[in-house]
Amino acid sequence: MTTDRMLKFVDTAKRSPTKRSADERATDFGEIYAEFDAAGAGEQAGRCSQCGVPFCQVHCPLHNNIPDWLMLTAEGRLEEAYEVASATNNFPEICGRICPQDRLCEGNCVIEKGFESVTIGSVEKYITEKAFENGWVKPVVPPRERTESVGIIGGGPAGLAAGEQLRKRGYQVHVYDRYDRMGGLLIYGIPNFKLEKDVVERRSALLADGGVNYHPNTEVGVTVSMEELRARHDAVLIATGVYKARDIQCPGVGLDGIYPALDYLTASNRKGLGDAVPAFDDGTLNAAGKRVLVIGGGDTAMDCVRTAVRQGATSVTCLYRRDRANMPGSQREVANAEDEGVVFQWLSAPEAFMGDRRVTGVRSHRIRLGVADATGRQTPQPIEDSSFVIDCDMAITALGFDPEDLPSAFGTAELKVSRWGTIGIDFRSMMTSLDGVFAAGDIVRGASLVVWAVRDGRDAADRIHDHLTAKAAGASRDAA
Repeated sequence: MTTDRMLKFVDTAKRSPTKRSADERATDFGEIYAEFDAAGAGEQAGRCSQCGVPFCQVHCPLHNNIPDWLMLTAEGRLEEAYEVASATNNFPEICGRICPQDRLCEGNCVIEKGFESVTIGSVEKYITEKAFENGWVKPVVPPRERTESVGIIGGGPAGLAAGEQLRKRGYQVHVYDRYDRMGGLLIYGIPNFKLEKDVVERRSALLADGGVNYHPNTEVGVTVSMEELRARHDAVLIATGVYKARDIQCPGVGLDGIYPALDYLTASNRKGLGDAVPAFDDGTLNAAGKRVLVIGGGDTAMDCVRTAVRQGATSVTCLYRRDRANMPGSQREVANAEDEGVVFQWLSAPEAFMGDRRVTGVRSHRIRLGVADATGRQTPQPIEDSSFVIDCDMAITALGFDPEDLPSAFGTAELKVSRWGTIGIDFRSMMTSLDGVFAAGDIVRGASLVVWAVRDGRDAADRIHDHLTAKAAGASRDAA
């Protein structure tokens, strides 16, 4: 019976998959966590309390049916577990690796307070990897083909999730991306030690096998115009994400040796993919032998500090203006970075970059947290006469991302923009100010999590289907 296998949290301790030692994992870019074996996955899945109100599911942006697939895993019914997991998530093997579960599903597990949460992410990864190994993951085969086509601008998680959902309904899907590979930040922004690139390439190949057409090296507004795409397709989805580095206003910001986080991570990931990367090979975007300072406290900052460790930096420091409890990044990633030798300067903010032509240090000041602002977060306030200097040969700014200059980026003046600089949409239809043009993901909500991009892509596919179905019905009435 199910109850024989579940509710084991009272006598079974939480256990995560084996993690490689800090000394070992700092020497390469391989994923740091091993995979559960069958016994371990079943045991940990069986810790689920099968509660009546599953807060893990409520706090998952995709509302994954977590208790159901944990129960199926505990019972050894892995194919069914995968079917349930993939019913609401296009990329469970990716989300299982990179989602900040400590802030989402696991952080809201009802047994977390007294017994520690179920290791949901690791079980999700295990289920999906077993599904691939056993051939249970199949390309999309729509029940019938439709004549309407949809063009998707952006091959990241939002665009690919929308593309798969539309293919399931039989639409002809074409994905246009400025880069030479599909995946967006999954390929170029997230390091291998969190998400090995063959995992992303395996999924994008599966979508291609299911009939999703890829158009790499295609930049809308440069290679092809928005007008051409609108003429070519019955609907268009903008899912480009946001890539423009948020500026830092400090004296000396123009010195050599100061780089945006995404430039640094892209160079490292391209090198790992086997591409020619002159800016890495000549040492420009390579931390080897350097004292590295990363400014910021989100997951991107954690990706940068941990990448610098693996590249052979002589020291790595993270400068963040709030304390550890107020970091926007995953606490698990912070702990992993500390294990790998990263030094954190909490409650500290940059004043100026030091050096003549090249950065040699960052003058910073101490911070105290004042009263909460409109967002509920305490406001950082500088402490007088608290300046100090952190020596560095390389400074990386990881302060977040903003949209590119819209609407000029797409060469379409009629595309309305929100007051935050993102694309404005009708949130019921997800349509922009251009008829038949929709938008989803970070380009609408601002920089956010991959799991939210997947959710937005799925929702956009539903709204596009509604639009095209209504349009076809109207055309039929007019013909009659």
